[in-house]
Amino acid sequence: MSEVQSVPKNLNSPNLSKEAILEDFRIAMISRHASLVGRKEVFMGKAKFGIFGDGKELAQIAMARAFQIGDFRSGYYRDQTFMLAIGELTVQQYFSQLYAHTNVEEEPASAGRLMNGHFATRSINEDGTWKDLTKMYNSAADISPTAAQMPKLLGLAYASKLYRENKGLKDMTKFSVNGNEVAWGTIGNASTSEGMFFETINAAGVMQVPMVISIWDDGYGISVPNEFHTTKGSISEVLEGFGRTDSEKGIEIIRVNGWDYEALLNAYVEAGELARTSHVPVLIHVLEMTQPQGHSTSGSHERYKDKKRLQWEKDWDCISKFREYILSNQIANADTLDKIEAGAKAQVKQEKEAAWSNFSSEIKKELNEVVTLLREAAQHSTRKVIINQIAEELSKTINPIRKDVVMAVRKALLTLRLDSPAVKADLKNWFSKQADLNFDRYNSHLYSQSKWSVLNVEEVPAQFNDTSSFVDGREVLQSYFDLTLEKDPRFFTFGEDVGKIGDVNQAFAGLQAKHGELRVADTGIRECTIIGQGIGTALRGLRPLAEIQYLDYLLYGLQMLSDDVACLNYRTKGGQKVPMIVRTRGHRLEGVWHSGSPMGMILSSLRGMVVCVPRDMTQAAGMYNALLKSDEPAIVIECLNGYRLKERMPVNLGEYTVALGKPEVLREGTEVTIVTYGSMCRIVMEAANDLAEMGIEIEVLDVQTLLPFDVHGIIGESIKKTNRVIFADEDVPGGGSAFMLQQVIEGQEVFKFLDSEPQTLTAKAHRPAYSSDGDYFSKPSVEDVVEKVYAMMSEVNPKKYPAI
Repeated sequence: MSEVQSVPKNLNSPNLSKEAILEDFRIAMISRHASLVGRKEVFMGKAKFGIFGDGKELAQIAMARAFQIGDFRSGYYRDQTFMLAIGELTVQQYFSQLYAHTNVEEEPASAGRLMNGHFATRSINEDGTWKDLTKMYNSAADISPTAAQMPKLLGLAYASKLYRENKGLKDMTKFSVNGNEVAWGTIGNASTSEGMFFETINAAGVMQVPMVISIWDDGYGISVPNEFHTTKGSISEVLEGFGRTDSEKGIEIIRVNGWDYEALLNAYVEAGELARTSHVPVLIHVLEMTQPQGHSTSGSHERYKDKKRLQWEKDWDCISKFREYILSNQIANADTLDKIEAGAKAQVKQEKEAAWSNFSSEIKKELNEVVTLLREAAQHSTRKVIINQIAEELSKTINPIRKDVVMAVRKALLTLRLDSPAVKADLKNWFSKQADLNFDRYNSHLYSQSKWSVLNVEEVPAQFNDTSSFVDGREVLQSYFDLTLEKDPRFFTFGEDVGKIGDVNQAFAGLQAKHGELRVADTGIRECTIIGQGIGTALRGLRPLAEIQYLDYLLYGLQMLSDDVACLNYRTKGGQKVPMIVRTRGHRLEGVWHSGSPMGMILSSLRGMVVCVPRDMTQAAGMYNALLKSDEPAIVIECLNGYRLKERMPVNLGEYTVALGKPEVLREGTEVTIVTYGSMCRIVMEAANDLAEMGIEIEVLDVQTLLPFDVHGIIGESIKKTNRVIFADEDVPGGGSAFMLQQVIEGQEVFKFLDSEPQTLTAKAHRPAYSSDGDYFSKPSVEDVVEKVYAMMSEVNPKKYPAI
């Protein structure tokens, strides 16, 4: 670990010229005044909440000096100075985000979908194609959960390692220049207490990837001081064991004070060069930072900092110390600095007003339109007084938002319900047009809207012939992955036991030896950062297959999938995409663990991802092929008990695709429709044979994917024929089966075709006990399916089907 001291440099050097220093001062002042004004805007009611980067300005300027075209940032919501310094944020855009302006031109990071301080560059063109990432500064889209920016930082850095060492990627010139790109991460000192941070540090030290982590240390985490967060009160001291030596690889650790301009410049130049040239991970612990306005607009730091601490923060404020540095080195006089500050203050005021004008004018225009329509409707309404009152109240709204306007329209339409259609026609037309606009503003882009959406992937059926041999299911996958590794250099996989032994179920057996460790790689036991590796590499144009060994272990990576992957396309409004695939396995097995089917949990937390639930490995291979032709993130949950079951080897392996979002009819019938997926398909099909012997012909549908779910209405058409339906799966009651029921009953309007109550058949609410008995008494069996169907038919025709 090294401490960077202030080393005077020649002020005429390109890196530390007078002009460069004064420009840094100007940026620092612009950022500081943006923070001060932003807080006032919140307290004036023009924004909902604010969190700002004041006190962190100088270190972020130094980081920006070392940040190069093609590099990536994975930071958090106090990095405004850095974004201003690299030119990827204007003050007007900064305030547009504070006001939640939904125009992507005004607020390109999130189109108003994220609170202020969440930064992102747009990696994707409007048509869904990639931009040339080597010719732009790149910022991965920020997320609020503390330390959650760390795992994808590992992936962003790992991509550089792959681009440098995998010669098969040499033609991907829009994504890397020989792996020279550094991934720069930022995190607050308190957030380093999170497991995600420690897991990332450990993985980076093992993998030796080019990333630089900056820890902004102001001594607190909201009201809690460092001694409650970190052993010894210092994260860099805690991490000394990770430090590299002359004989051992590890992490370079640098300590520097956040008010020391020259030391900061030296630290970041050193860190950037080391990471870029040698792919050594670096941690910069930036100490003695301040937070002049406290944590956020939700409270004052005077509640928990004593007068001595508050005075220290005033005395050692980085901008005050920067000003002292400039004056003491006679770089500029006080008048010059005052003029720079005055100019910065004026610029912030001007751009803030422009942002507010552009934001509010759109809404005021809509408000005025509605007020006019309301008053016109009132002239012909029997509820004239009330409608005019709604119009008057709306017209007097201070700092209106769209909610105010739309609420007034909805209230008016309800009030006008007894009037003739002509009275409310114009108001209804306005509301209908706005509904489409507001869907685009607030609800669009949960899934890909490009031509590479999974819904646009052409279905190519698997083909078999007389020579198609019967093999273990895992051999179908093994052959598919072998073909894909051969033809697509972007595709690679990693996870626990994936490499040398070819995963615990042997779908990659022998493939590391054939394709190399960069393509089929082992990792440590660290699901969170396995997901992070997938996120970062997918953000840089690669096609990762991140393996989570068992579905139970998905919980360790679920936060990253939910908070980052699933909502990335949505929260950037199509500005970034992360086409990674998570491969895992679950459903039938014995015992509390490795027998999980928590589909309800997945469906609730991973909206925005494709959720594939193949019943066998032939189907799984077709799903992987379809996903690799799309640009969407997905999870594929293979059947844990299916790898040794025999399947026919398709003759068009690597070419066929499964239509995602389209259920498959496994068996036609007339009495009852059973909707299921995964391992339950075999259970239900066996039950169908038993029921047929009793004269009951059931129709069995495999949904294939839970997200998207039956976009063609195939299940509804089946129910129209059978007039009865059971939704069966291995999830807990009210989980995946309830989701399917809701999607069909509400989404496909089949209630009027039902002659019997729609039902579900699920596992018990607890996990299965160990042994085959535990499985039998916990999860749906063939007998459970038979009895459920028989009871339904007995209710319909008790004479033909007497009670058991």
